[in-house]
Amino acid sequence: MPQPPPIRRQPRKIFRRFFFYFVFLGFIGANVLAWFHAQAMLTYTRSDQRTPLPEKLTPGQKINVLIRGVSLPRPENNRTPKDIELPFETRSFSGAFGLTIEGWLIPSSASKGLVILFHGNGTSKSSLLPAAKVIHQDGWDCFLLDFHGSGGSAGTTTSIGWFEATDVAEAYNRVRVAYRNKPVVLYGASMGSAAILRAIAENGIQPDGIILEQPFDTLLNTVRQRYKAMGLPATPFAELLVLYGGLNRGFNGFDHNPATYAREVTCRALVLNGELDDRATPVQAENVFRNLGGKKTKKQFARLGHVSFAEARPGVWRAVVNDFLTTVFDSFPALPAPSK
Repeated sequence: MPQPPPIRRQPRKIFRRFFFYFVFLGFIGANVLAWFHAQAMLTYTRSDQRTPLPEKLTPGQKINVLIRGVSLPRPENNRTPKDIELPFETRSFSGAFGLTIEGWLIPSSASKGLVILFHGNGTSKSSLLPAAKVIHQDGWDCFLLDFHGSGGSAGTTTSIGWFEATDVAEAYNRVRVAYRNKPVVLYGASMGSAAILRAIAENGIQPDGIILEQPFDTLLNTVRQRYKAMGLPATPFAELLVLYGGLNRGFNGFDHNPATYAREVTCRALVLNGELDDRATPVQAENVFRNLGGKKTKKQFARLGHVSFAEARPGVWRAVVNDFLTTVFDSFPALPAPSK
């Protein structure tokens, strides 16, 4: 009796093979895209076309960003202290990688001490002028710095605060001798806050006070927030971006955690955050604040997002910052009485 023909399983085998190749090629494609995205996010271009904020992207722009990455023009200074009627001197020194770092020193006749101001990602020191003007009016010298890659400083890359910590440490060490009898306070906006905290934890600097505006707790979390703002799943894209961003720039992005650095802080600290900040969220600011080791104060600005508080709420911002700086000044060790 003839045997029935065997059941053909070829279509099922082809399907499994096709599925395997689809997943494999998708995995390779996601990693390749993540590498180029990481390079684009950490390298400034000479183009004038900047990618809009994630939440303002159209569906077509989101697809374009997913394929080509973001475009970040190199931040330049669009004005100087002279434009707000402040005298200043341009100073320069070597920062990370030996690159030339440029700063504006704005002296005050009262000179209670010095506040060194550090900008956020994608901006330059000119963005700090509104804050510096208020601080200067309250009797403090101000030193505004361009991180490497921005403004008047050399370079075209950023590491979101990792190598910028070297710029912070070099700036602090250069002015500390001149202000050994006066307090030195560090002010950082977003990435500037991360760089300050890393400089304290890894470079061992000891300022008399720090002002952290819009601090993020981990690089991974702040990258996740960008994907959420675009309405896209954060995992695994954020993890891939942090991985390849670190490999691209030579650091471990998963170890770039300002909330961890904060445990090494023993000086007075003021943390400022916005209630509606979807970049450095209130939860992230709280994580940083909770780990700070010294005397600390926190102010949350209602109904504000990731913006300059000195510009959005100048009156409240000035009162909070001036109160903090006065406390730092009053608690600074008094000079010894001259010998007779």
